[in-house]
Amino acid sequence: MAMSVQTRRRTARAGIYLGLLLGAVFAAGPVLWMLSNSFKSNTEIFELPPRLITDTFSFDAYVAIFTNPETVRFFINSYVVAGAVTVLTLLVAIQAAYAFSRFEFRGKRILNVIIVSVQAVPPITLLIPYFGLVVGLGLYNTYPGLILTYMVFTLPYAIIMMTGYFNTLPRELDEAVRVDGAGSMTALWRVLVPISVPGIVSVGIYTFMIAWNEYLFALTLTRTIDMRTVPIGIQLLMGQHSYEWNQIMAMSVLGSIPVLILFLFFQRYFISGLTAGSVKS
Repeated sequence: MAMSVQTRRRTARAGIYLGLLLGAVFAAGPVLWMLSNSFKSNTEIFELPPRLITDTFSFDAYVAIFTNPETVRFFINSYVVAGAVTVLTLLVAIQAAYAFSRFEFRGKRILNVIIVSVQAVPPITLLIPYFGLVVGLGLYNTYPGLILTYMVFTLPYAIIMMTGYFNTLPRELDEAVRVDGAGSMTALWRVLVPISVPGIVSVGIYTFMIAWNEYLFALTLTRTIDMRTVPIGIQLLMGQHSYEWNQIMAMSVLGSIPVLILFLFFQRYFISGLTAGSVKS
């Protein structure tokens, strides 16, 4: 009986490891294939049988991207928009979450419902209304137009997550600051924000990722090449008569690096921020 139980445990453990291995291969396979194709020529990409490791290893696709002012501009635009959206979203979300967490005021419940409702609305249903609004405000094909539009979709999540995180912090912290004669803003920025770094980092990474990867509104709310972002730039490499597949793969690799770096350097804060904000003490 003991041997059979031990055997079942080993079999179950082996099944779990096998499932994790298959999942890792399934997730990493397309990434490795994308990376491999970025170092090949267009003709070699379609060779049969396909090869993951190429004999004609070349950086030509990357050189073509970095020496093309248009593709470099795509990255600049994405960094400007995603960076601005992240900073502004955090500034607004931190203060809004502090108000929701620490104060009672008229209309608080209604505002909470509105925030959750906006988060639940599919973005594509708002495409035409926002297009008309942005054009009417004279913000079409501008940074502010993209930034403000993205913030409509990043703020609800950021406020909800930061409110949950502030709810885990004892009220005695900011009450002690008020006893010393300081105001609510001092309690927020001098006490709560420094100890809320995990929550802020997790929200910031999510916000940056949403703004960096967004395609639909970037395509609709911009017109000229000098305002396009990286996702649109990848699509523009698909020409009318030919596709520059190696450059598409290279630009996809370069477009993945910022988010990958954020996760690698802030993974500990990201995970602890999500878990801490999910419960209320």
